[in-house]
Amino acid sequence: MQTTSGNLGLPRGITVKSPKELELMEQAGRVVASVIDLLKKSLEPGMKTRDLDSLAAKEIKRLGAKAAFLGYRGFPATICTSINEEIVHGIPGKRMIKNGDLVKMDVGAIIDGLYADAAVTVGAGEITLQAQDLINATRESLNQGISQIRPGARLGDIGASIQEYAESKGYGVVREYVGHGIGRALHEEPQVPNYGSRGKGFVLRDRMVLALEPMLNIGTWRTRLMDDDWTVVTEDSSLSAHFEHSVIVTELGYKIITVL
Repeated sequence: MQTTSGNLGLPRGITVKSPKELELMEQAGRVVASVIDLLKKSLEPGMKTRDLDSLAAKEIKRLGAKAAFLGYRGFPATICTSINEEIVHGIPGKRMIKNGDLVKMDVGAIIDGLYADAAVTVGAGEITLQAQDLINATRESLNQGISQIRPGARLGDIGASIQEYAESKGYGVVREYVGHGIGRALHEEPQVPNYGSRGKGFVLRDRMVLALEPMLNIGTWRTRLMDDDWTVVTEDSSLSAHFEHSVIVTELGYKIITVL
């Protein structure tokens, strides 16, 4: 249930969460973090992406949660697996993971109707220095965005911080797909772009929850959608990386809930 009194003065559709909601979201976040940890340890060349999906489905069930993605707008799998030039929303299937691939794994879980969502990019086997630098920069761009979260900050501070760091490293910042609010639904208001201007956007408040998820490309930031109507790839077929955390705005700053 969304709270009411804490939402006075907020833009339409944007909410703060009750203490009980936050507690359940933290439980869901620990499930997501545990699943991602398992997938990272299990990933190796020769696996099929559907093997990762099966591992995730079993672990989410074992931990007493529900998969957030399965059936969402018709999505046919438990997790998203996107490889190399695939940015997000790849569908697990028969594709074999090869040595040197960049594998993006996006996981969501639900506990008693409350959601958490996170993603990670992992190299399979031995990867190039260029690919490792992209992973490192994307992870750090997420950290830069999270560092801006606190009551009184503005939404644009997050996107600007991500964009400034990513572009200082020479990477394209995906614009068509952005982060989001999260709570009673997988995607809530507000949208959280990975670009923007400092001092712009609404003011963050205690007990809001945001999912930040920068997507950086070695080439252009532009994207295209594949024929399956889910998988998003870089327009120029360059490598892409993606990291995501669900984060609570707290009185003292922030709390990442999708970590162990």
